[in-house]
Amino acid sequence: MHAFWNFVQHDWYFAIPMFGMSFAAATLVVWRLLLNMNARTNLSLFLPEFQEKLRKEGAEGAMAFCQAQKGMIPRKLFAAGLETSKQGTAAMRRAMANVVELEILPDLNFLLPTILAIAKIATMVGLLGTVISMINTFSEIGRAQAAGAEGVASQAGAIGLALFATAMGLITAIPLVFTHVLFKGWIANFEVRMKGAAQKLILLVQAAKPAEKLAAPAGTAQAATAQAITAQK
Repeated sequence: MHAFWNFVQHDWYFAIPMFGMSFAAATLVVWRLLLNMNARTNLSLFLPEFQEKLRKEGAEGAMAFCQAQKGMIPRKLFAAGLETSKQGTAAMRRAMANVVELEILPDLNFLLPTILAIAKIATMVGLLGTVISMINTFSEIGRAQAAGAEGVASQAGAIGLALFATAMGLITAIPLVFTHVLFKGWIANFEVRMKGAAQKLILLVQAAKPAEKLAAPAGTAQAATAQAITAQK
């Protein structure tokens, strides 16, 4: 610990940027976690409510219900499919595919390039700090030997301090790379869930259409009966 504080005091021009990158990376990771939590939807709870809305209020009522939700699947994917449901199944598939490609996936990948960039930059900055510190150390060793003093032995502590820059860079980069891989895996799983949810939406809409067609003739017959009664009066 004493050696670490010596590094912070003597090589502060490298320690401060490393601490700054570590803090920024931690903030971005927490931010991305919160965004992922808001993007999720419990489909086992949502689908029964959605099916009931679709049955009672039709596509327009179901779309308003979806737009009021927080998760990306109902708010963006289902809303896009319901908006084009009157144009047929093919139009629904195209609309949902476009929303996934142009809106949902970019939102899910938000901050991930920055997190990966910080991981790579932290490693390079750490190596640069070590190289510069080693150059200064060997210069001091050369001057000490020229003056007849002890060289390597007197600068052993400085060589150890130089390696702290690389260590800090790796400590910052390794968790970030691991987190980036986990986020990418989460996005891949979420994309599979979206495809399954899109297929379920199409099936639900197709099942709701025959009910609407059956209800329409009944309503027409009732209207015709009412007109006939009015005419007789």
